[in-house]
Amino acid sequence: MLADPQRWHPVAGFGRAASALERHTYADSRSPGVVHVALLVAASAALGTRVPVALATWAVLGGTTLDREAAEVERLLAAGDLEAARTQVARLVGRDTSVLDAHGVARAALESVAENTSDAVVAPLVWGALLSAPGLLAYRAANTLDAMVGHRSPRYARFGWAAARLDDVLNLPGARLTAALAVALGPDPRGAVRAWRRDARHHPSPNAGPVEAAFAGALGVRLGGINVYAGRAEDRHELGDGRAPTHEDLARARRLASRIGWASVLVCALGSRGASAATRALRRRH
Repeated sequence: MLADPQRWHPVAGFGRAASALERHTYADSRSPGVVHVALLVAASAALGTRVPVALATWAVLGGTTLDREAAEVERLLAAGDLEAARTQVARLVGRDTSVLDAHGVARAALESVAENTSDAVVAPLVWGALLSAPGLLAYRAANTLDAMVGHRSPRYARFGWAAARLDDVLNLPGARLTAALAVALGPDPRGAVRAWRRDARHHPSPNAGPVEAAFAGALGVRLGGINVYAGRAEDRHELGDGRAPTHEDLARARRLASRIGWASVLVCALGSRGASAATRALRRRH
């Protein structure tokens, strides 16, 4: 409801703290990266014991801002302003957007909506349901560190290994729940299941693959393919067997993401209540 502030966002503050710590922990090997991640994630979890759950939830969720950014890409594509759409979609993705055609811009935005519905909405809610505010803040810390140092580059190939692997592990349940909800709530459940089962395993990310494949199959579009990152081409494999996406498909993806977000609130709330009831029963028994 409140979305993200333009300035002084708590996650941005965490990023500045992580960068400052990196000046002391960095070395070109895995062990310092493990220490770097452990210190920051543990500190975030400890902070969560002193932060109200509602505040922690607001700090880690990014669904409203994601939708607003994607809506602007959709508007620019619908208006035929490809150059502005390329610039806008670069706010959502790390690939080179300067040479994308309208289908490529729509694909980039749609993939970002799919993946970040998992990363910025469903996965943090899962960890909040399991571990309350400490789980929310620890998840966001790990996810932010992956974005900062987890990508493959000469500097972070070894130092960022721990951040990337921890993010993969923490996103496993959220990504599967997101994909399952895309199957249940999308316009083509069979297509979503087919694309998930057939194509997700070929994607380099174990979590983005199922989510993007399920979205592609549910919406009847084709995602994935070749992306260019800083002059380096990477094959993300084709996901789904439909047509190339357009701005109208981006609008459909935004609606599906909204439904998934609200459904995940319900699922996680029910799961949290069930876990709390089980815990109380165990305490009474012992």
